[in-house]
Amino acid sequence: MNMPMSKAVVAKTSDPLKTNFSSLWRPALVQAFVKLDPRQLHRAPVMLVVELTAILTTVLCFVPDTAVPTFVAVQIALWLWFTVLFANFAEALAEGRGKARADSLKAGSEGLSARRQTANGFEVVPATRLRKGDVVRVAAGEMIPGDGEVIEGIAAVNEAAITGESAPVIRESGGDRSAVTGNTRLVSDWLLVRITSNPGESTLDRMIALVEGAKRQKTPNEVALDILLIGLTLIFLLVVVTLQPFAHFANGSLPLVFLVALLVTLIPTTIGGLLSAIGIAGMDRLVRLNVIAKSGRAVEAAGDVHVLMLDKTGTITFGNRRCAAVHAAPGVSARELAEGTLFASLADDTAEGKSIVEYLRGLHPLPEPGLESLTAVPFSAETRLSGGDYQGRIYRKGAVDSLLDFIGMPRSELPAALAREVDKIAQSGGTPLLVCMDGKLLGVIHLKDVVKPGIRERFAELRKLGIRTVMVTGDNPLTAAAIAAEAGVDDVLAEATPEKKLARIRHEQNDGRLVAMCGDGANDAPALAQADVGMAMNDGTQAAREAANMVDLDSDPTKLLDVVQIGKELLVTRGALTTFSIANDIAKYFAILPALFASIYPQLGVLNVMHLSSPQSAIVSAIVFNALIIVVLIPLALRGVRVQAANAAALLRRNLLIYGLGGIVVPFVGIKLIDMALTALRLV
Repeated sequence: MNMPMSKAVVAKTSDPLKTNFSSLWRPALVQAFVKLDPRQLHRAPVMLVVELTAILTTVLCFVPDTAVPTFVAVQIALWLWFTVLFANFAEALAEGRGKARADSLKAGSEGLSARRQTANGFEVVPATRLRKGDVVRVAAGEMIPGDGEVIEGIAAVNEAAITGESAPVIRESGGDRSAVTGNTRLVSDWLLVRITSNPGESTLDRMIALVEGAKRQKTPNEVALDILLIGLTLIFLLVVVTLQPFAHFANGSLPLVFLVALLVTLIPTTIGGLLSAIGIAGMDRLVRLNVIAKSGRAVEAAGDVHVLMLDKTGTITFGNRRCAAVHAAPGVSARELAEGTLFASLADDTAEGKSIVEYLRGLHPLPEPGLESLTAVPFSAETRLSGGDYQGRIYRKGAVDSLLDFIGMPRSELPAALAREVDKIAQSGGTPLLVCMDGKLLGVIHLKDVVKPGIRERFAELRKLGIRTVMVTGDNPLTAAAIAAEAGVDDVLAEATPEKKLARIRHEQNDGRLVAMCGDGANDAPALAQADVGMAMNDGTQAAREAANMVDLDSDPTKLLDVVQIGKELLVTRGALTTFSIANDIAKYFAILPALFASIYPQLGVLNVMHLSSPQSAIVSAIVFNALIIVVLIPLALRGVRVQAANAAALLRRNLLIYGLGGIVVPFVGIKLIDMALTALRLV
């Protein structure tokens, strides 16, 4: 029984974000050199071009050129290599943040075996030999060897190795809590599990692949941006190639080293070097939430979501009814009601019973008897009553009709004032429970779905981002409307059925909106499959997990709000750094072009607005800035740009102001400072 708890500690303390930076940068630095292999670098076309130019410049260092001192050529070559290394370092650092977690996950699955069912009984085989459809038996204390569905038995499962939470959860055959995850441990009883994934396809395998970034596929937006960057690179390559003929036409010549430097500074190296790190870091933030995305497309879609469909129970409300008020019967004092209700609820270990005790403790502090002196009467589905006997007195609470039958009172004799309260509670969507002592009616308890604190503010933030929220519930329209008004959602789908959910999603999509929803039951599977972002609960049915494109290992429906936030951060970060990278080029033009053509066209000297010391200094300064700016932006790429509560137009204006204008101003300042430093140190 101690083993699962120790697993929980490992899962918590090995969080890569809490790992000291000093333990990350060394292996990342080694990987930066390993990634110089063109077979790895081909995934970043811009950086591949920079590496090829670095190789060419290195070769030119050994070719005598009177126009360019060898010392200057060597500096340019070194800084080109640094540019590639810094970009590789950013990607390796992003991958390294998840490596610690991946290692702990791998360690937990090594050497795992399973008892596989055969025609003659059971045989012990390595877990790696299990295939989809195999049936295995797992007993208390053993690890579940793979993702599966419980087909027989009921047991408590510790999922700390995956979720980091040590509290066991119940898994049983049938219903919506039949799915189990590989590498989790049974802490009681036994289960017969049908394996639902082949080796390499389980939740654990997908989680390891995500945090390592080894099998991360580029998303459609990344592919589109890559195409744009390649296009810009080809355009600038064509421009640079044609500059030499123009120079010859003017009876001049441009050193090849300078042309190479011009090409590197003109192509979008900043976003080209950080694009992969941004994507890996975005997926890393998702993994830290314990959410598994089956594709990067789903994460990007989350950033563009227009409509969020959220279940009421467990997402907007706590799921368990809680005590909201108690109302005394005529002639009963508040203290007498509180005392009778407390004694009827002290031994009730249900969530509703505990909430009643908690409410009364805050309302009327009373001396409480020890549970050993109280004879508990647990709730029975047959009587629909619960309570306790104390010092010869009988305390009961229960459904209205059941308790009236218990005390022998017809419904028509219920005091008018109490009857009105009962009707009022029922009409508002709450649950009325009557309380009695020795056959005397004391009053009514109001149980209701309680809206989670802070949920209204979160919905308000989503509204500012242009996202509309829809509460999905099986309640009647009156009850649903009351809870929706309290929670602050924009719309309600009451008396929801699988057909209604599916129809609503299709309606929103036909109007051009992207829809996200979460669910856990087999009846949610069609809607999860139809939604652009479908998040299934890990403790839900296998049908729901297969239909969705995301799985929440913690089975927390509110996580969908965080997923949308991460999706938006990913898109905004990529857009912000792309804007910054392109804006950078404007300053670089003023740094390098006048320097290149100063001897051929002296009139271009007027463009040397930064008053750089010399052509060599201008070119080296631009190359140095081009490399260092990647280092400066690595933390932003890994952390992501924070998305504030504002509409798309406001976000665009903000990013253009910060990253567009900043992308123009920063290079002017940076290149000038580097030029002054190079001149002072006599490096050019």
